[in-house]
This record gives sequence, structure tokens and C-alpha cells, in this order.
Amino acid sequence: MTVQADPSTPLRTAPGGEPPALTHTGRTLLRHGRPHRVLSGSLHYFRVHPGQWADRLERLAALGLNTVDTYVPWNFHERAPGQARFDGWRDLERFARLAGRTGLDVIVRPGPYICAEWDNGGLPAWLTGTPGMRLRTSHLPFLDAVGRWFDALIPRIASLQTARGGPVVAVQIENEYGSHGDDAGYLRWVRDALTTRGITELLYTADGPTELMLDGGTVPGHLAAATFGSRPEQAAALLRARRPEEPFFCAEFWNGWFDHWGEKHHVRGATDVARTVGRILDEDGSVSLYMAHGGTNFGLWAGANHDGDRLQPTVTSYDSDAPVAEHGALTAKFHAIRERLLDPAAPPRPLPAHPVLLPPRTLPVTRGAGLLDALRTAAEPVTAPLPLSFEELGQASGLVLYTAHPLLPAGEHRLTVTGLHDRAQVFVDGAPVAVLDRETSDCPVSGAGERVRLDLLVENQGRINYGPLLGQGKGILGGVRVERRLVHGWEMRRLPLDEWTPEQLERAACPAPPGGPAGFATARLTVDRPADTFLALPGFAKGFCWVNGELLGRYWEIGPQTTLYLPGPFLRPGENTLTVLELERLGDHIALREHPALGPTEEYIETFD
Repeated sequence: MTVQADPSTPLRTAPGGEPPALTHTGRTLLRHGRPHRVLSGSLHYFRVHPGQWADRLERLAALGLNTVDTYVPWNFHERAPGQARFDGWRDLERFARLAGRTGLDVIVRPGPYICAEWDNGGLPAWLTGTPGMRLRTSHLPFLDAVGRWFDALIPRIASLQTARGGPVVAVQIENEYGSHGDDAGYLRWVRDALTTRGITELLYTADGPTELMLDGGTVPGHLAAATFGSRPEQAAALLRARRPEEPFFCAEFWNGWFDHWGEKHHVRGATDVARTVGRILDEDGSVSLYMAHGGTNFGLWAGANHDGDRLQPTVTSYDSDAPVAEHGALTAKFHAIRERLLDPAAPPRPLPAHPVLLPPRTLPVTRGAGLLDALRTAAEPVTAPLPLSFEELGQASGLVLYTAHPLLPAGEHRLTVTGLHDRAQVFVDGAPVAVLDRETSDCPVSGAGERVRLDLLVENQGRINYGPLLGQGKGILGGVRVERRLVHGWEMRRLPLDEWTPEQLERAACPAPPGGPAGFATARLTVDRPADTFLALPGFAKGFCWVNGELLGRYWEIGPQTTLYLPGPFLRPGENTLTVLELERLGDHIALREHPALGPTEEYIETFD
């Protein structure tokens, strides 16, 4: 739909002269000239194993939806500058074609910023770590980088538009920009970057339903959509007061919510959700469920929020209490929404079968190399007088092991780490001393008038994806002091866990005899036919879990989630290897469960004003 709130805005057409699939006459939305309502659901291809894309799309169609929307995370596709990939898990075009074959239209939200509780809001760490970079503005170096990325991405999306026989009916301009800034020139630049690279279908913006956010995020001549979780009548009234000749579109209806480590699992009642969907429809609105299927933050892709300077890292599960659960189960919310969406004049699609899961069992673990011994042998050191940040080390995620050998006088002294992002385990001569974070940055250390080996194992717990601290660095951004004296002479070992090959993981896990309470451990899982399961790690404290060399994600005993979703496509017939890197305390077995344990719940209540 090309919306012409500004009559001077020309109607864009594809190279062959075909008009956009979606247009409107006043407040009436049309698809190829006929009245239409977008019934969409968010499903992120990067949060679902490619072997399950078709299954999850079928479940969205069975929900009664006619459209699927997805973000495109820049950092997922271009981990290093100039090396954008669109193969395998990153094959956006294959995902879109699968959606089309399922009977769904596709809305693409290419950013370049996406938020999405995704690491760094989808922006590459190599970009945000560039000195002097000014994100999401008309700053020329930022525009140049976005332009190169769009050169690789946008023609692929353009080739999938309905005017060219594909399923793409709409493309979003940036993402909730009115929550961030008011650089109207930047938004126009993004719009032009899309159209000059071939986008001829609907261009729209999406912002919170307040005057402030709509003032900062909308673009004249293009549909202004809203994102919210409640009060649809108020949102519709505000949009119609500002754009009286446009259809009402809720581009994100928050029917659930995401979780942070150490907090509760957010849920929202099925009846409440279905009722609010009905109220959006009663306002003659179109709607996209955020999320229809949440999926999983595999690897180290989970982002983080912040409360002041306090970091709030997002958990591995992105179930989000969505209608289609993390493993594909159809929830009570699914059935409540489906009942509201189904057209009584059309036969409903058959309901997909319940996902198959492996039967419960217990797998004993075999301990491997101790924590510090293993990590020292996993990487060659980089030396510098002062600690280097992740960005200075050219590393986006994972761990860095910092080592120095300060002289400690006899007695107890205060060790202080300034600019710690995010969490550091402190060891003196191999013995654990303390765990520091952004809020607790110092601890006592004892000396005997000799040099000690001081190790700080620093974990990036997820890059901030929303708010004024977007793009912050990781690692030790300041220095390390004993009392007032700086510690110099550092060795740093890069440990980008999500970039390790299976061979690198195996070498790291088995270089030495077992030692200490933490380190690597392995378990063997033999299956005749691969199927989904949930992994529980009783007795383990905090760490990372791989399956056949693929990093599933983080676990942490503080919850709320205490299981990790393991999709069947990660497994193979016969023997499979589960590898754990435990940072604090190893358990003695891994348990397979038939149900997720996402933690004690808390009702989601919208605080958005």
C-alpha cells in the first residue's frame, strides 16, 4: 500500500508498470483493488531453525493469518564488514518464498535498526564500535555503511515483491524511530534508500501512539502505523486525527512479552488478548501479532535492556507467551485468537499436529578440562599495557580472559574494575575471589608481598538493543586498580564462543585432565529419530550449551527459564554430543524434559504511554 497523505507524492510502480498490491481509498485498505484487512503475525526466520520454517508458517496460517512479518538483523547477515551472507539460516529469500507457498503475504522490516530484543538492536558491533559513529542519524559515515548494507539486501527484497510475482506486499521504513529521535532527514534518506533500490510496494512507519513518537517517527506521504498492547480505540483516534485519510494499522500488537534473567516470565491471558484483537478489528483496523511465534535467541544473539545503568540481559528463550509456543505447540491463546479471526464464510485450515518430543531421560556428564586451563589453551594471547575492550579486540560477543601479574603487598587490598561491561569472575592464582558486574565493581584481594596471577573472565551478556545506551562497548572499558594503583601489563584471550567451529570447541573442551568445580563437560544422546526436547541442567550454575558443535545459548540458574529448547533438526540419528561450558559449578547430569520450564509467571501489563 502506497499511502498518499501528501497528494504530491507520486504512486510508485514496479519496472513493468504494475501498481502496488496494497493501496487505499480513504480509510479503506485495498489489495489489488478489493477491500482487505492485513491479519499478520511476527515470526523471525533468525529465531527458528530453517528445518522448521515451513512448519511454523503453516501454524501461522492455521491461526487465521494472511500475512507474516519479519525483521532483518544486519549483524546476523554481516558479521564482518563487506561479508554479508544470505545462505543457510540467513536465506531470507527462501523463507519468504516458503511463506508465499503457504498462502501468506510477507511484510519485511529491514531497519537498519530493528530493536527486537536482539543483540545491539541488529546493528553490527564492528559498526557501533567505530570511534565517533553516530547511530540512526544523518551522520555521513553511518549513512555510507547503511547504504552498502542496503546495496546487498534491498534488491533481494525487491525481487520478492508482488509486482514481480513474489509474496512481499510491504516494507517498513526504519523501526519505531519516534522512540529514539527526530532526524526527519535521516528517515527520508532511509525511504529514498529503499525506493532507489527497487521497493515499489507499501512503505510505512511504525511508532508508539503518542504525539511525541508520531512527530519523530512518521514520514509524510507514507502510512503511519502504531505499535501498542492495549487501548486500541485511543490509538485509532489519535492516528485518524493526524491522518484522516489513512487506514488504521496496528503494526505490533503486544500479545505477550519477553523476559530478562533474574526476573519473572511474562504472560498475558488468552481471553484478554483475543478481546483486544477484536477491539482492533472493530475499529476497522489491520493488525500484526507481536509475536505470533517467538522462537529462540540461539547462540549469543539475545540482546539486553537497561534500567538506568543496570543491565537487564534477555534470556535465551523468546517464547514471549506467543500463540504458537517456542516448540510449535498451539496454546490456549492460539485457539482464542483463531476463533476471533476465522471467517465463518470460509472453511478453516486444518490444525497442525502437536510437535513430537523425545521421551524424558537422564544423561550423565563426563567432566573435561577445568575452566581457566581450558580457556588459556583455547586462544593465543594479545598483549597491551591496559585492558582492551571487545571492540578493540575485534570481538562482538562471548568471553575475554584478561590476565595480569600485579605485585600485591601483604594484607588485604581493594581491587576495582572501572567501566566493566558486563560481568567478571575474579581469580587470584587460580582461586575464585568474587564476581563483579556493573553495580558491584570492586572486591578485596589478599597479598603476601609477591606477584600473583590475576585473571578476570569477562562475559558480554548481550548488547543493549533499545534506548540511549544503544551501541555501548563491552569488556573492560576503563582500567583495573589495586587501591589507587593501576594494574599494567595485560594478556587478553579472545573467546568468541558463538564463532567456534566444532573442531575448536572440541580442542577447547579436552586439552587437560578435569580440574576444579567449573569448566567443560560432555554428555552423549543417542536417538533413533531426531525430535525436539528441552534440556534441564540441574546442579549447574551458569554457562553455555552446544549440541553437535552448535551453540544453543546461555543457561543461568537465576532463571526465570531453567530449560533450553533443543529443536530436532540440531540432532542426527545415532549418537549426539552435548557440550557444556560451566563458569561456576558443574552438575553431574543433563535431563531431557517434555515441557519447557520458563519460570514463575508475572502478568504482562502495558506501561507504555
